[in-house]
Amino acid sequence: MTAEILSIPSYKESLDELVQQLRDMIPEKQFEVFNHDAQQLGRNHAAPLVLKKGDRVPMFALPNAAGKTVQLETLLQTGPVVLTFYRGVWCPYCNLQLKTYQQILPQIKEAGAHLIAVSPMTPDNTEAMRDSNELEFEVLSDVGNKVARKFTTVFKNDAAPIQAMTELGYDFHGFYGDSSGDIPVPATFVINRSSVAVFAKSTGGDYRERVEPRDILDALSE
Repeated sequence: MTAEILSIPSYKESLDELVQQLRDMIPEKQFEVFNHDAQQLGRNHAAPLVLKKGDRVPMFALPNAAGKTVQLETLLQTGPVVLTFYRGVWCPYCNLQLKTYQQILPQIKEAGAHLIAVSPMTPDNTEAMRDSNELEFEVLSDVGNKVARKFTTVFKNDAAPIQAMTELGYDFHGFYGDSSGDIPVPATFVINRSSVAVFAKSTGGDYRERVEPRDILDALSE
């Protein structure tokens, strides 16, 4: 049991290292814009969940990185599903989160479950997310956030962080299939084979914080 506990990675512990790396890489002006944005979103979206624990989950079908349609209903026929919503490949915190979840994929599979991650990015950009982080689970494309809106709050990204991204050489709107600027508040769910959410959690609008792998594995074990 002790060895198993020690093998579960901590997002929070890795976060401290990531923040220091970003401080070293990003000019102070842009870093402070992102920092202020995260704090503001934390205040604005303290309780972002639309779908709660115990709710029946709506079925959906979305394309994966290769353009192949993945159906939630089909996955649930063979086991529970861990579903997480993230912002995009440009978000370093999303990359860290999904890489951390990749580390617990063997335990998720051992529990007979599937892991899928969803963002509003186009399939080409979800492929970049999967390949750059060497992800071995489905990464799906929810252009327009049609599915995300049924699970978590979706909001329009502010002009200031978009401008800061532009100054750093990133075309924010180029990652998405529309020009709305809408992105989801990150959230994670565990759905049982009866299509009920047995776990539903978001750490709020402050996107630097994410649901810990241990929480997911605890929910699967229950």
